[in-house]
Amino acid sequence: MSGKVLQLCLSKGAGGLEVYLARIITGLQQQGWTVYGVALEGTRVAEYMHAAGIRYRARKSQARALMSVRSIVRWMRLEGIDVIHCHKSSDLRLAALIKCFLPRTKLIYTDHVGSKREKKDLFHRWAYGKVDRVLSISDETRERNVKALPLPADRITRLHHGIEIDQFPPLASIEARHALLKELDLPTDRATICLPARVAEGKGHDVWVEALAQLPDDLPWHGVILGGTVWSQGGDEDYVERIEALIERLGLASRITFTGHRSDIRRLLPAFDVLCIPSRNEAFGLTVIESMAAGRPVVGSNSGAIPELLAEDSGLLATYDDPASWAAQLTRLLKDESLQETLGRRGRERVEAHFSQQQHVAKLIQLYTDPTHVGPVL
Repeated sequence: MSGKVLQLCLSKGAGGLEVYLARIITGLQQQGWTVYGVALEGTRVAEYMHAAGIRYRARKSQARALMSVRSIVRWMRLEGIDVIHCHKSSDLRLAALIKCFLPRTKLIYTDHVGSKREKKDLFHRWAYGKVDRVLSISDETRERNVKALPLPADRITRLHHGIEIDQFPPLASIEARHALLKELDLPTDRATICLPARVAEGKGHDVWVEALAQLPDDLPWHGVILGGTVWSQGGDEDYVERIEALIERLGLASRITFTGHRSDIRRLLPAFDVLCIPSRNEAFGLTVIESMAAGRPVVGSNSGAIPELLAEDSGLLATYDDPASWAAQLTRLLKDESLQETLGRRGRERVEAHFSQQQHVAKLIQLYTDPTHVGPVL
């Protein structure tokens, strides 16, 4: 079934939300849907929309976007667009205004964070009153949204993200893994422990570094931080300096490598022995399922949405703020090659069964078509 949908995202960021938007645009196009967009000029979202070849309107600011509501409404009428999908709570102002002019338009809002404060004042009751369905990206964020938003629970649905699993082909041999490690100037004679995340507050680099310092002396290892270190790559440069100082103070400068941002992360993930996600409060954790899809064992924090992604038999959990807990789980894993193989295989199987992009897009289309007949979980 084909249709037309307007993706409304006035984000200035360059993180997971924006990548998600790019992926669903492609996924919807593959299913025959015509996708339109509204974004801010000069943003990553606008770049993604341009690259996807969709028709979109770019505005200089959120205020300019609000002032152009009548123009957007005329455009939607002309194109026959009857679904709006927005991705930030601040976008609801524009989306709700559009629906005042086009009351039959279906309005879907994906909350990529989960509400951390109650939103039941007059403005939020008006804005959310225009929303046909709120999508929460995890059980954990759905629970928060049910408590915080001025909507009945049956209009808030959990829909996990998905990934293109075939973009994470497993490596055929140890030689292929070593070849990738050599590309990165990494050693091949010891276990590589990778943290695939931009270097920013909340991603847990400090706990991870302290955990590495506590690993037993008889375990040969090398740490890899695979992610952006500067603002333009999603990094926090002040935080990077603090992590570098911590590494230096612990005497680990020769044992931890910063790769910086890599556009080929999907190709690289299968090269590492262990993948770590020590984030403090992930609303979903796209990197978790990407790491699982790579077929490598994953250790994740026992906080946020990570525990619902890493089932007991497909990954290990460590206390998010406790380096000793992380060191214990890493030691257990590095000393047991059979466990590494088992968790890697089961993680991949879990992603194939529950987190494919094809499944996600199919459920989105179901919502776009009839958002009223959907349960609390998709």
